[in-house]
Amino acid sequence: MRSVLVVFILFLSTIVVFPQSNKIKDLENKRKLALREIESTTLLLNETKKNTSTLLSRINLLTEQISSRQRLISLLNQEVAAISEQQAMTEKEIVILSANLKNQQKSYARAVQGIVLRKQSGNKLLFVLSGSSLAESLRRMKYLKDYSEWRDNQISDIKQKQKTLEEKKAALEKSKAEKNALLGNREKEQTNLQKEEEVHKQEVSDASKKQKELQSILQTKQKQANNLNAQIEKLIAQEVERQEREARRLAEEQARREKLKRERAERAAKAERDRREAARNANKPPVKSEEPKEEEVAPKIERESPREREEVAMATPTVTAENFKLSSNFAANKGRLPMPVTGSYSIVGRFGTQQNSRWRVTTNSNGIDIQARSGAQARAVFGGEVSRVVAFPGFNNCIIIRHGGYYSFYGNIQQIFVKQGQKISAGQALGTVYTDSDTGNSQLHFQLWQGTTKLNPEPWLQK
Repeated sequence: MRSVLVVFILFLSTIVVFPQSNKIKDLENKRKLALREIESTTLLLNETKKNTSTLLSRINLLTEQISSRQRLISLLNQEVAAISEQQAMTEKEIVILSANLKNQQKSYARAVQGIVLRKQSGNKLLFVLSGSSLAESLRRMKYLKDYSEWRDNQISDIKQKQKTLEEKKAALEKSKAEKNALLGNREKEQTNLQKEEEVHKQEVSDASKKQKELQSILQTKQKQANNLNAQIEKLIAQEVERQEREARRLAEEQARREKLKRERAERAAKAERDRREAARNANKPPVKSEEPKEEEVAPKIERESPREREEVAMATPTVTAENFKLSSNFAANKGRLPMPVTGSYSIVGRFGTQQNSRWRVTTNSNGIDIQARSGAQARAVFGGEVSRVVAFPGFNNCIIIRHGGYYSFYGNIQQIFVKQGQKISAGQALGTVYTDSDTGNSQLHFQLWQGTTKLNPEPWLQK
């Protein structure tokens, strides 16, 4: 009974330990992600020149850096707590296993000692043959066999428990080492956080001394952003209208084709009926005639040129099948779309209206600003067709890609690799992100639309 209780307790401990291990693994993955974000931001900060024009960018990067660092420290604390909890569970398991193993060893020792004492007065063969009857001798033989199996099982079970106990002790020592390493990392990250907060405080102090100049820079940028938003909204609306108009044209064209086909069939059937009727009136067997030529039945119908037939055949699946397929697939990939830039990145401008009380400026953006490293490339987040390639003041070259009923916009591109009307695939390079030689900044402006409705791109992207 005691053995069953011990096994049950160990089973419950195992049930608790597995989720705990998964939790630690999940925390470890999140910690690695936070570290990658910090490394990316550090690289971007090192590439951004320190001057008045980049003060706000540096402050934004430092803010992101501090936020990532705080999140990292929080994850380290959670991981340390989870490991401590796991250690406590492992220590309890070791106590239970040790006690159970000790009791089992004592029980086995007593059983072996009893057999040894009985062996002194005879051997196994004599023990079997000394039975009062054949049945009793058989029972004694079975008893000796069962005992031998029990002894082997006991030895195997004791060895297994010893192995499990050793593994638990080794796991405990390993977790202690991991915990000590995490505590060291936490202390290091707290020191880095203090340094970054001091740098951030100094950057903000420098910016405060140039408040009027920074306000002017922000207002200029917001004016450019407002003009860009208005132009993009206009382009997207035009593109949606063009697609709808094309869909209507193709639907009308298909309806016209179906109507012509029905009319031809009706005329052919009527001509056949007339010939049969004439044959009956002349007492002659009806002769099946060839189907009248299209020119004879409907000489006034305008024939399409081969080029027109080819255009309709190519356009029909593009607007109907492709729109349905791409729009459905695009929506299904929310949260898994690739970042529209290659290499290290940091989101320094958010979607929507942002109140900046420090500089007394309200900014509004239809997309996000992603700072990348010098030489980074803009890439398509999903397969589609290049709808527009245009240039806007303050945003250099810009690209709009249609993904069925969705549109993605990429602004501030220097060298363009694609052209209007080109089919592209997810992850395909669109061009190099523009790098300002005066500031060292390389920022991509990215927007996402569903028809004429602007979307916040961040929830759609995989970070």
